[in-house]
Amino acid sequence: MLLGGDVTGSRKTAAALLIHGLGGTEHELRLVEKTLKAEGYETKCAILPGHGTRPEDLVGVRFEHWLEAVTIQYLELRARYETVHIVGMCMGALLALALSQLIGDRRGRVVALAAPVFLDGWSLPWYRGLRHLVYHLPRARDKFRVKESEPFGVKNGVLRAAIKARFLRGDTFHYSWTPLTCIRELDRLRSYVRKRVRRVARPALIIHAREDELTSLRSAYFLSKHIRAAKLLVVDESYHMLSIDNDRRLVANTVAQFLAEDERSSQNKGACLSEAFPEPANEPFAPVAAGVSWAID
Repeated sequence: MLLGGDVTGSRKTAAALLIHGLGGTEHELRLVEKTLKAEGYETKCAILPGHGTRPEDLVGVRFEHWLEAVTIQYLELRARYETVHIVGMCMGALLALALSQLIGDRRGRVVALAAPVFLDGWSLPWYRGLRHLVYHLPRARDKFRVKESEPFGVKNGVLRAAIKARFLRGDTFHYSWTPLTCIRELDRLRSYVRKRVRRVARPALIIHAREDELTSLRSAYFLSKHIRAAKLLVVDESYHMLSIDNDRRLVANTVAQFLAEDERSSQNKGACLSEAFPEPANEPFAPVAAGVSWAID
């Protein structure tokens, strides 16, 4: 079950479940949450099993535990609200998609921020594929740690320096390292989502950074191609952690606008999905910032 979260009042009949990434906390989605609250949504910030304490607590956690946790939280919100949207960042984006595949509920929308369907970003070492061999060596696998390093997923130099200082102080906003066993679970989750991607029945918003150092645009293009009703926004001034980087306000505003479209389309409750979210579902949003590249697939 979830270890924590935050629930606030709502002036609408919709809520949003927010899911953070591997090693992270709800802080990486704080601006998105604040923006949605201002629009009247109830928000629930999930803290996934093994998170919010110390990195050692991730040992032994499987991706099924994370998926079960967010499923429980979704169903609890769904029992109280007509519509529950799902928003995820990094691994949380994969969990948001996996949850959408699992529940098959077409009511509501899903947002995938920097979903690492493929681990092929420019900062990853050439030998990254060797981890699959280490997975079969229990003693090495259980002791190996993957440490956070610069650029820490952010393009903004000032923010990057602040993050580095927080790591040096031992702040708990994000783990400074992750057990290799958890990277294996991330790999299993990536495979799970890829194999079932066409089962995502609800409209999806995919936001990805052009210069994402962890996962290239190949991930975003894959999702936009295989999800029947998908919109794709590519931002140019961020790295992987686009929810806190230079494009953070654009990201938060675009998410809020995307979810608001669902309310307008739901007014015609008899409309089928294709009518409420026409194919191909890639029409641009109203301009919310200058200098944005729209990728249409």
